[in-house]
Amino acid sequence: METLDLLQEFIQHRVGPMDEPLKPEMKLEAIGVDSLMLLDLMFDLEDKYQVRLPDDIPRPETVGDLIATFEKLKSEELRGGAGSS
Repeated sequence: METLDLLQEFIQHRVGPMDEPLKPEMKLEAIGVDSLMLLDLMFDLEDKYQVRLPDDIPRPETVGDLIATFEKLKSEELRGGAGSS
């Protein structure tokens, strides 16, 4: 899964090496992703996938939440749906 790989790389560069690979159920805070780092990560993902997160999305709590958000936006963008201007 491309988004998971990107998250793994991001976290290794900003938090440091992890003892185990990322799993969808892992809490972002538990792996060292604070609020500021989450914003930075979300901007990186927006740039990578050429999508824009709506202002009203709930804050992702887990790796899986974040992946699901971007996978949904990517599929909507491919269909020419929400987020297209």
